[in-house]
Amino acid sequence: MKFTKTALPDVVLIEPAVFADDRGWFMESFNELRLHEELKKLNLPTPRSFIQDNHSCSKKGVLRGLHYQLAPHAQGKLVRVGYGSAFDVAVDIRIGSPTFGQWVGKLLSAENKRMLWIPEGFAHGFVALEDSTQFLYKTTDYYDKNSERAICWNDETLSINWGLENHQISVSNKDSSSKNFLEIGKEDLFVYSEG
Repeated sequence: MKFTKTALPDVVLIEPAVFADDRGWFMESFNELRLHEELKKLNLPTPRSFIQDNHSCSKKGVLRGLHYQLAPHAQGKLVRVGYGSAFDVAVDIRIGSPTFGQWVGKLLSAENKRMLWIPEGFAHGFVALEDSTQFLYKTTDYYDKNSERAICWNDETLSINWGLENHQISVSNKDSSSKNFLEIGKEDLFVYSEG
């Protein structure tokens, strides 16, 4: 596996080793020890253990996000696409971080088999680029309705380029009524701490 810091250094792109022949292919999609070792090599903290797996299926243009949960139920996420493709986005929402309010996006697909590690303190969202896109993610905490928060996907301050025209994007009523980034109070953000 290859681990590479993104433009937001705490968010890491993971490219697994894929062994393929005429029968098909095999890859290790998760190994906790390897994840911890590789994050340490990048001088990044190791996450809590993953305790919940989620799996969604979306039509082309469906956008889910930008979601996060507050402490004590903040979630780190290890995300990948099992079928189809998606443009995946993480936004730094840690007050005091050198990259506060910045975003990074990566193409994840069944073909490239890439994964993205998104630690606690980041909002997360993705848009499906193909019909029947299956998105899988492991989380470091359980879903907690009272802790969930969201930032509006088309926030002008963040100016995320989702790779599709706005008229091609389908968003739930709940997500489309989320607050803009500048409307979020400090109590609904994270505080940055090095290491």
